[in-house]
Parts: sequence; C-alpha cells; structure tokens
Amino acid sequence: MPFFGYTLLFLFLPAGQVLVGAFKGAHGTYTFANVHEVLHNHQLRNAYETSIRISLYTALLGAGFGILSAYAAIREGTPRWIRSAFTTFSGVAANFGGIPLAFAFIATLGTIGIITQFLANQLHYNLYQHGFTLFGFWGVALPYPSFRIPLIRLVIAPAMDGRGRAWSAASANLGAGRLQYWGHIGVPILMPSMLGAVILLFGNSFAAYATAYGLTSGGVNLVPIRIGNDLTGNVSTNPHEGQALAFGMFVVLAAMMLVYVPLQRRASRWAH
Repeated sequence: MPFFGYTLLFLFLPAGQVLVGAFKGAHGTYTFANVHEVLHNHQLRNAYETSIRISLYTALLGAGFGILSAYAAIREGTPRWIRSAFTTFSGVAANFGGIPLAFAFIATLGTIGIITQFLANQLHYNLYQHGFTLFGFWGVALPYPSFRIPLIRLVIAPAMDGRGRAWSAASANLGAGRLQYWGHIGVPILMPSMLGAVILLFGNSFAAYATAYGLTSGGVNLVPIRIGNDLTGNVSTNPHEGQALAFGMFVVLAAMMLVYVPLQRRASRWAH
C-alpha cells in the first residue's frame, strides 16, 4: 500500500494533470492548439531533435564506457579493494550532477581555455572563429557522460556479478575461447540488463534540466528548458504549452519503451 500510494501521488496524478493540461487553452476550454504548436513550431521541434540527439549520445557512450569499466572492476583477478573503491566512487559520481557539475565543468574549461588560447596565439589560430561554445550541441553533451557513466556502472555491475563463473569455466573446458564465450553466452545473458541500462540513460538525459541550465543559463534549446521557460518565464508564462511539451516527452519515452520491450523479450529468450 505505501508503494501504490506513493506511485499514485507522485507519478500518476502529476502525469494525469500534464496530459489533461496539454489539451486545455488559456480559458480552460479543451483544444488541440497546444499540441499543434508543438508539432508545427520550428523552434519547439528543434528542441526535441537536440534533446533526443544528446540523450542518444549519452546513452550509447555512457553504456559503452560504463559496461567496459564495470567489467574491468569486477572480473576475476581484480583486487577486492578496487571493487569497493569502484562502487563507492560510482555511487558518489552518479549523483554529481546539476549545478555542481555545471560549475566544475565551467571551471575545468576555464583552465583548459587559458592554455588553449595561449597555444592558439602562438600558432596564430583564430580560436574565436573555430572555437568551442557551451551554447552548442557539444557544450551540453560533453558533461552529461561524467555522471551517466557511473550510473550505468551501478546498474550493470550487479548483473555482471551475478553471471555464473561456472559458465565461463564450463565453456573453457569445452574448448571455447573468450570471444566465443562472450558472443554465445555472456552477451546474450547480459543483453536484457544492458538494454534496460541504455533506456534508463536515455530517459535520464532526456529529462535533465539543472545541468544544461547551469551551463548555459537557459540559452540552449532543449525540451526541459523550454518547459521551464513556459512555467516560470520572466516575460510571459504559458503553462499549457509547457504541459504539451511534457506530453511530447511522454510520447518519445513511450516510443523508446515500445522498442525496448520486444528486444528485451527476445534477449530474455537468449538467456534461457
């Protein structure tokens, strides 16, 4: 009962309010104008495109590095203290997001920027014409994996740890090499966990707000920042458009789940 009560209050009721509000006008009448605006406004469509690109980049890069680093930390032969340090660091780093991450990234860029500017001056290179900007795709995309990779480590490490070591030994006794073991046994067994981790990273990045806002002060065109501007804009507010944008986020995440479910079912059959 506590679980269902919590889910009802903090998931279903807010989601239902967003769904209803997306189809309401300024005077409380029902309308498709907000959804029509989201579908046909170039800036709003571009916000979805940028958010999806950043989320895919974060999910794929974070999953790749996270899975490899998790395997390196918990595989046989790795000292036990490395696993403990790995788990502790990943737990801390996975929560190092938002404004603290934005500040740390800007501070790091400041140091690198001084060195880069000095080298550019020595080479007579126009850094301002070809330089890096926080207000572009890479300006927001680069910091995301720093706390997404530790998250994927925490998610995938238990699945890897639960992988039976007897299976590896049995395959070796039957003459299988490491590539054969991972191709026919290890990867198929871990595939449901890896697919779930990628979906988790995508959804987590797609809804991220504080890090992007802290880096650019809201100057980058992302869906969460658009929603924030609609709800708390200094010039004007348009909460129903913000709810329509959130409804679009539900649609994107639902589409991801529709892709994930059949893949997960097929991967589960591989595991058996």
